[in-house]
Amino acid sequence: MKNTRHEKILEIIKSRPIFTQDDLQNALNKFGFKVTQSTVSRDIRELKLVKGHDSNGNYCYVAPKQSQEVGMSGYKQIILNAVEDIGYSLNNVVIKCRGGMAQSVCVAIDGAFSDMMIGTIAGDDTVLAITMNENDSVSLVQKIRELL
Repeated sequence: MKNTRHEKILEIIKSRPIFTQDDLQNALNKFGFKVTQSTVSRDIRELKLVKGHDSNGNYCYVAPKQSQEVGMSGYKQIILNAVEDIGYSLNNVVIKCRGGMAQSVCVAIDGAFSDMMIGTIAGDDTVLAITMNENDSVSLVQKIRELL
């Protein structure tokens, strides 16, 4: 079921602009997938969907291979465009983002620096990255600042 849903999500975002998780949830419901917001959020993370510009210039969800920039350069672009401030306390790194951009930054941080963290969580404008210790937090902050 999950693989079928993931395939449908990729089909949906390729066929039309999906601006919000709510848009995606409604589209999935129309295709018979009764999903909750948390399921949609998890699917977005697992599929590594990010907010980017589609071929028509709409700012919407795109799959990594739909994005013009791939790999570290794509992550760097997201971080450059969305991160406003970064700091840490002990093993917690807090990344302040432009409104609505935290999920994209979270995906970029996960993709670029997953080996430096235990995990991440994103709100609307804030990402929290958990590291093993304070030294790892310092290193992560330095790496992200280098991109900025």
